[in-house]
Amino acid sequence: MSCMTERPVVKRTARAILLEGDTAPRMILIKRTKPGQAPYWITPGGGMEPEDATVVEALYREVDEELGAKVTDVVPAFVDTVPHPDEGAEGAEGAEGAEGSQGVGAAGVKVQHFFVCRLASMDLTRRHGPEVDEPCGEYDVVSVPFTREGIASVEVVPPSLRAYLDANIEGVLALLADDLG
Repeated sequence: MSCMTERPVVKRTARAILLEGDTAPRMILIKRTKPGQAPYWITPGGGMEPEDATVVEALYREVDEELGAKVTDVVPAFVDTVPHPDEGAEGAEGAEGAEGSQGVGAAGVKVQHFFVCRLASMDLTRRHGPEVDEPCGEYDVVSVPFTREGIASVEVVPPSLRAYLDANIEGVLALLADDLG
């Protein structure tokens, strides 16, 4: 079948399913508000840069830039593969967010790596990078209860992540259990 041919990976991103607290964990999200669009919530993270030797290094760099945060217990949880739109970086961020899988027909794909991790520290005054220096709209750091109800209370994107979390709250928490190994 020609429709099942492998497509080149043209972009890889690292995103954090970032949990804070042990007894009633909360998930740290970024509420994105762009002019003329409904707000949506994304996990902290972004694309690999040339200086990132690994996807995990990109994760550490991105959470430092976007949250002034350090994370621990980084465990791969979920991978999402979507058509990569043929547009600029900010447009690609939008496609990752509200629009979902626009750009069908683009030759390549974007692979989004989602890692569950614990928040070790966060100092929002340390935020830096393009989202802070030249924001397109607003980036508000929020947290929601890491429960089905908490996640359903906001418009988490991409929809594939929202569905994964809804089906796997207990499994995601188990990835941070002491007996994982």
